[in-house]
Amino acid sequence: MRFGGLFIGITLAAAGLAHAHGDVTPQPVNTDALPEVGEEWLTENPYRAAKAGDDVWWQAVMTGDSGFNQNCARCHGLGAVSGGLAPDLRFLEAEEYGDEWFVERFQHGYTQDGTTKMPAFGEVLGQKAGWAIRTYIETRPEDGALEPHADRLKAIRDELAANKGDAAALREELMAIAAEVKTASGAPKADSAALRAALALDGTDAAEKHAAEMLTIGLSAAH
Repeated sequence: MRFGGLFIGITLAAAGLAHAHGDVTPQPVNTDALPEVGEEWLTENPYRAAKAGDDVWWQAVMTGDSGFNQNCARCHGLGAVSGGLAPDLRFLEAEEYGDEWFVERFQHGYTQDGTTKMPAFGEVLGQKAGWAIRTYIETRPEDGALEPHADRLKAIRDELAANKGDAAALREELMAIAAEVKTASGAPKADSAALRAALALDGTDAAEKHAAEMLTIGLSAAH
């Protein structure tokens, strides 16, 4: 399913969003670590890896994770997995036309019959926060993306939790698995439990425990 089919769903869901969105107070997002993008709002996400590089992309994902879950998850679901009240933003295509729709709603919000269904976040949070949130949303894995790797990920988790095995080799394997995880938006890079666990591994025992916890949470969320 792609987001184009959700435009109808947005209209149908609008009535139910009145109480969900109307009383939300935007929470500030710290975007200091992200590159500046200028004053004029862009029409295409500047933080995609192909444009900004992997380091900036990952910082945008982390910033967007915080920003989304502070400001958007109440209506659009934790991890951007909608419970049906609001559109499932994971399916908003990672293309310029998807960006244009996103930035219009983020900047100006949405009002119907004089009732605010979604507040305007743009002026309060700013463009950098908006594109970071967009980056986080478009990198969400599609449903069931980890299932083909679940058994191996559980085995890796157990090895890491017990501080057994070659952490460097496991990191490489996790990165390889992460590269195969597909996004719901069509974006080429996914923010998955496999990737987060791999990036957490820094050669310390504490990092291995932390990575194991990330896999546990990720595998649990996948079900």
